[in-house]
Amino acid sequence: MTPHVVPDPQAGAAVKAADRAHVFHSWSAQGLIDPLAVAGAEGSYFWDYDGNRYLDFTSGLVYTNIGYQHPKVVAAIQEQAAKLATFAPAFAVDVRSEAARLIAERTPGDLDKIFFTNGGAEAVENAVRMARLHTGRHKVLSAFRSYHGATSTAINLTGDPRRWASDTGSAGVVRFWAPFLYRSPFYAETERQECERALAHLEDTIAFEGPGTIAAIILETIPGTAGIMTPPPGYLTGVREICDKYGIVFVLDEVMAGFGRTGKWFAAEHFDVVPDLMTFAKGVNSGYVPLGGVAISERIAATFETRPYPGGLTYSGHPLACAAAVATIQVMEDEKVVENAARIGEQVLGPGLRELAERHPSVGEVRGTGVFWALDLVRNKETREPLVPYNASGEANAPMAAFGAAAKKNGLWPFVNMNRTHAVPACNVTDDEVKEGLAALDAALTVADEHTV
Repeated sequence: MTPHVVPDPQAGAAVKAADRAHVFHSWSAQGLIDPLAVAGAEGSYFWDYDGNRYLDFTSGLVYTNIGYQHPKVVAAIQEQAAKLATFAPAFAVDVRSEAARLIAERTPGDLDKIFFTNGGAEAVENAVRMARLHTGRHKVLSAFRSYHGATSTAINLTGDPRRWASDTGSAGVVRFWAPFLYRSPFYAETERQECERALAHLEDTIAFEGPGTIAAIILETIPGTAGIMTPPPGYLTGVREICDKYGIVFVLDEVMAGFGRTGKWFAAEHFDVVPDLMTFAKGVNSGYVPLGGVAISERIAATFETRPYPGGLTYSGHPLACAAAVATIQVMEDEKVVENAARIGEQVLGPGLRELAERHPSVGEVRGTGVFWALDLVRNKETREPLVPYNASGEANAPMAAFGAAAKKNGLWPFVNMNRTHAVPACNVTDDEVKEGLAALDAALTVADEHTV
């Protein structure tokens, strides 16, 4: 029972009824879902109208990097609403300029110009448009294990099954295999082999597609929804070198990995690599008001110095969203949120997950950094057969469904995708909250263990 609210099942039923009558949900068969009616949230927790409280190990959709309802960010939004609630993007507005400045201060290299969008998918759309216009080329290379958003270009660049139903605008999209040693497409036995073979595969793909036709390569710095596969040492710098060799724009998608999630402001810092364009969203303001953007290098920005950029959004750099970003970044600085994410990963979450892997036969691999971790669940540790088949649904997905239900029964809201569960709490999560989450995962994994052989 949460101390924050008095249970009110009748109110919850009314919320649920209105939702079912009128809300059309993402990625869902509408008649087969049963959304939880949420009564409130604070910090790392949320609760329903029956008084059940959940530790959120999903951070919403991996975006509440400073948790729910941080009072300083809420106050900043309220103050901005009273001062200037909205204004068109063609004007210079103080809070928009300040948000851009603070973001540019933290991006690597010379990514000093910021084009604001409403979210990550629009950021990817515009980054690709910039790359195509800058190079005069049309093809874009993306990885099979990836997610870049649900708008037209972004979904066609995406490598997971959510693309399939909309795969009608893929002209110019070419996919390749990025490194993933645990399930290596290159039969590698070491990270060095995986890196070398993945780079050779990428360069071969470029050669056969025609280097002069390729505008950009887009990669999630550390892929998120696809499995949190940290690239091996040297891979991203190798991609950077290949891009430079062929005049290809290098785009890093930091929508999920950015703003402290990996224990750095941006995941690119782990690999000492600077892209030409970087997309961001989610953690930039903890999702309190929709905001995303593209951080643009000096070279790309110069293309549009006297040539108009043919793109824009009505709400680009919305004052309320920018005020939330300014406040969020200040909170992250003042409260050392990025440092906390790094420490939690190194000292609490990472070791705790590895200890679970030692005891549970269903855990094939633990991987991650900061507060960005994945457990690869398997039927057999030796064969590495996934606990459920790729893109499983219905009865085929029953083991993962049972695992998720067990986690919720123990007060943990889990991130579940295919045969994986991701541990992605808020970047300011406490040691005790992580230990609570690990205990709930421990109990839920015993259910997954029942499906191993």
